[in-house]
Amino acid sequence: MERQVDVAFARQLEGYGLTTANILYRMPDHPAILQAFVWQDYDLAPKFPELERFLDFWNRELDGPIVKVEVAHKRLVGPNEWTAVNGLYRMH
Repeated sequence: MERQVDVAFARQLEGYGLTTANILYRMPDHPAILQAFVWQDYDLAPKFPELERFLDFWNRELDGPIVKVEVAHKRLVGPNEWTAVNGLYRMH
């Protein structure tokens, strides 16, 4: 039986943390109205390459100009916070 590692867990072991960005942008048809969009993914602090790629896509492909981006980041699991287990014992 082949063991599969969860992609999100593997990324966390590589140093990625959960990143949430609150993006405030202007509505294309009504520039006086601000709209919020929440983006969330695993990313590497402090440069945030995944968020940068998303914001580049936004600026290139979408019409609503970004006014402000607020970012929160938290590493959930580090390599020193888990232990590999070779077996599983069940007790009734």
